[in-house]
Amino acid sequence: MLNALPRPHWWAGVALAVAVSVAAGFSAEWLGESLLGFDRSPISPIVMAMVIGMVLANAVSMPTRFVEGLRFCTTTILRIGIMLLGIRLSLFGAGLFTLVALPFVVVAIVVGLSVVGLLGRSLGLSRQLTGLIAVGTSICGCTAIVATAPLIKANEAEVSYSIACITLFGLVVMFVYPFVGYAMFPDQPALAGLFLGTSIHETAQVAGAGLMYQTQYDAPIALDVATVTKLVRNLCMVAIIPLVSILYAGDRGRPGGEKVPWLSMVPWFIAGFAFMSALRTVGDFSPRAFGVLEPEQWRLAVEITQAAAERFLLIAMAAIGLTSIFSGLRRIGLRPFLLGLLAALLVGGVSLLLISLFAQRLIALTGLY
Repeated sequence: MLNALPRPHWWAGVALAVAVSVAAGFSAEWLGESLLGFDRSPISPIVMAMVIGMVLANAVSMPTRFVEGLRFCTTTILRIGIMLLGIRLSLFGAGLFTLVALPFVVVAIVVGLSVVGLLGRSLGLSRQLTGLIAVGTSICGCTAIVATAPLIKANEAEVSYSIACITLFGLVVMFVYPFVGYAMFPDQPALAGLFLGTSIHETAQVAGAGLMYQTQYDAPIALDVATVTKLVRNLCMVAIIPLVSILYAGDRGRPGGEKVPWLSMVPWFIAGFAFMSALRTVGDFSPRAFGVLEPEQWRLAVEITQAAAERFLLIAMAAIGLTSIFSGLRRIGLRPFLLGLLAALLVGGVSLLLISLFAQRLIALTGLY
C-alpha cells in the first residue's frame, strides 16, 4: 500500500504549482484593488499564475524533483478540472453548443491543414514537420502532434520543433485572444467563446483564455462555449489524424502505416465532461436531486464543484507557466518559427471571419439564447 503512494518529489512539484496559484490570486487582487484602486480587480489570476510561473521557470534553474509533479498538474489536474466543468452545463446545453461549434471547427481544420501544407512546402520544410505544425495548430496542440508523429515517421527534431512552435504561439494567443474576442463581440460572449475554442491550440490554453474572459468580463458562458468547442476539436482527432498520416508521410511512410488504436485518440476527460453534464441534467430534473438532496443542497454541491474545477485549472495554468522554458527556442530556426506564426494567424483569422459572418444566425436557428 505504501509503495503505491507518490514519492516526495512528486508532491514537491504539485505543492509548488499550488503555491504559485495561491500567490497569483492574492497578487491579482492586490494589483487591481490596492494598487490600481478598482472595486474589483480587472487582473485575472490566470494571467498572474502564468506570468509568475514563467518568470520563475526562466529565472531559476528548476530542480528535477519538481518535474514529475508539475507534469501531473499539466495533465491530470488539468483534465480533472475540464471534466468538472461539465457540471456547469446540462446535456441539452452542451448539445446545442456542440451543434453550433461543429461547422466552424470542421472548416477551420480543413483550411488549416490544407493551407499550412502549402505554406510549409513553399518554405522548403519537410512534409513531416509541416504536417505536425498543421495538425497541432488545427486540432489539439501537442496531443495531436504526439499522436501523429509515429504515423508519419517524424524524427525527434521535427517533433521538438513543432511542439515548441505550438507552445509558443499558443501561449501568445491565450493572452491576446480574450481581448480580441471582446473587441469583436463585445455584447456576445458566446461568440467570443466560440472564437477562443476554434482558434487556440491547446486544451489548457483554451481553458486559460476562457477563464481570463470570464474573470475580466464576468461572462461564464464564454468559458462554457470555449470548452465545448475545444472538446469537439479534440474528438476530430479520431478522423483527422489517419488522414494526416496519408497526406504527410511522404517517402518515410511504410506500407500499411503504423496502427494506433482509435480509442486512444479520445481523451478520457471528454467522457468525464459528458458524465458531469449528465449529472447536472439529472440533478436539475427533479424537485430533490437524485431523491436525496434538497434544491439548496444541490445548488451548493454544483457551486462547490464549479469552484473546484476553476481551482484545478488555475493550478494547471501555474504549472504550465513553471514548465515554459524559452531558452531552447533559438534552436528552432526561422522557417519553422515562421510557419508556426502563419498557421496560428491563419486559423485565428479564418475562425474570426466565419464566426462574424455566420455564427449569430446559426445560434438563432438553434435557439441557444
